[in-house]
Amino acid sequence: MVAAGEPIVEMRNIVKRFGSVEALSGVSMKVRKGEVLGLLGDNGAGKSTLVKTLAGVHDPDEGEIFVKGQLVSPWTPLAARNAGIETVFQDRALAPQHSIVTNIFMGREITNTFGLIRVQRQVAEANRLMREIGFTSKVFNPDSTVGHLSGGERQGVAIARALYNNADVIVLDEPTTSLSLTETQKVFRFVEAVKESGRTVVFIGHNIYHVYDIADRFFVIDRGREAFEGPKAAFRGADHLIEMMHQLAETGSADVSHLQATT
Repeated sequence: MVAAGEPIVEMRNIVKRFGSVEALSGVSMKVRKGEVLGLLGDNGAGKSTLVKTLAGVHDPDEGEIFVKGQLVSPWTPLAARNAGIETVFQDRALAPQHSIVTNIFMGREITNTFGLIRVQRQVAEANRLMREIGFTSKVFNPDSTVGHLSGGERQGVAIARALYNNADVIVLDEPTTSLSLTETQKVFRFVEAVKESGRTVVFIGHNIYHVYDIADRFFVIDRGREAFEGPKAAFRGADHLIEMMHQLAETGSADVSHLQATT
């Protein structure tokens, strides 16, 4: 059993190469129970490669991945899922022409001993999941078509599906991209509900203000290497974090002296 604040997943000295290009160069990152970890970096910094490695899409060329203190090898998509890691990529992999309940259970339907889908059981479970993550609108129910939902509500369906898959860690890849302020707030409410349930969220974003608002801790990657990390309390505000990232982009380093006692 992992206590709050302790690492659920720990990536140690991860190296990933694509031909002659080294996309990750010895990155070490801890994902702790019950937190929202903000993963930040410029385009091409290595965020996508790191996330896909965490999801098991990429098996690292070097380094080790520990889950709840135990080394897991080989690292595959199935190993990541068995470790309780679910990733919601930008496209959310939803079928908009189908219902919410169908999208939640697609490929993992609840069936009886004859292999028939237990429709009412799925509807009841979908209702529970929707309430758990804070779906408060009475306009929608499990039979509502996903295509009629807003962008923020579709993120909620994708998160509900991850919860049904017993996720301990939910990775959200750019979840607020192209969303309005109102829709972004919906996503934030879903994330807060997941955190309150004792689970962990890795929140990847380009909008630093969005990530700063929702995250408890930040991990910044630059040119395939860990640049700096620290809790929100170590920063004076989002502008301070942005200033450090600008300094990093311009000079290749940032003043991290105030972070050293907090990591």
